[in-house]
Amino acid sequence: MEADLTQKNVLIAGFGNAFRRDDGVARGVVNALRARLDRPPLGPLDDGFDDLGHRVDTVLLHQLVPELAETLAEYDFVIFVDAHVDTVLALIHEEPIASTFKTPFVSHQMHPSTILSLTHQIYDRAPEARLLSLLGHDFDFGEGLSDETAALVPQAVARLMEIIARETGGDLDA
Repeated sequence: MEADLTQKNVLIAGFGNAFRRDDGVARGVVNALRARLDRPPLGPLDDGFDDLGHRVDTVLLHQLVPELAETLAEYDFVIFVDAHVDTVLALIHEEPIASTFKTPFVSHQMHPSTILSLTHQIYDRAPEARLLSLLGHDFDFGEGLSDETAALVPQAVARLMEIIARETGGDLDA
């Protein structure tokens, strides 16, 4: 991927367990965003890595893994999309993510900042990053979003489109 100094290339990296109801909200957000970008949705077994190479790319992961560092090194800006459970946060919470190592609560759960830190350590660069998280209401086993969380998806996609337009200068698919 050639770098364009005037426009950033952006990766939307959704993560979460689609078999734990609202924990899988990233799939809904990413597929709604793909529709806005005139791209087909990612199926239940698709992760998006076969469709990279646009000004704005999308991937879906069950959980963040160290191997994502190689992909992140190719981007100028990444937006991580996930669910949150903290009712003190906004329904759709947005925050910048710094490149710093955070010890996970459990070994299979990496924080986006840790992936950025790993990217920087290996590739001597890391993209600017943000987290966009939606309040989840139902994390029981099952598929499909709760009505409350599903209602947040269009607002999250609208916010993603604003960020993407700012970061790409409006060029969504060069």
